[in-house]
Amino acid sequence: MDKERREAIDAGNRALRSLKEAQNNLDSAKNWGLWDMFGGGFISTMAKHSKMDSAKQNMEQAKYDLRNFSRELDDVNMTCHLDIETGDFLSFADWFFDGFVVDWMVQDRIKQASGQVAEAIRRVEGILRQLQN
Repeated sequence: MDKERREAIDAGNRALRSLKEAQNNLDSAKNWGLWDMFGGGFISTMAKHSKMDSAKQNMEQAKYDLRNFSRELDDVNMTCHLDIETGDFLSFADWFFDGFVVDWMVQDRIKQASGQVAEAIRRVEGILRQLQN
């Protein structure tokens, strides 16, 4: 059982790292998004999208890591459904219809994704605490 528990903890830590990387990129995208909303122009749009793309990749990695974590939890008789949505953030519209309303909609999507990631981080940390006790 100790081996299975260590494997579950390792898988949880991998998922937590991916989630925290996603959170960092989402926070940065959110900051660039605010700048973009208030007249930041092409450079802020590019920077925001770069961070959004990185966050999406982190979230895809986190989904993979969360599935592995879930399988490892099954081995120690714990179950948990953890999932995050990696939506499109309205990227196409933001590039081609750059304006306050579209920027605001993209910013709202970033906030939603950030909330999902924050909730997943909270849940993974709670499960890891249980496993370590």
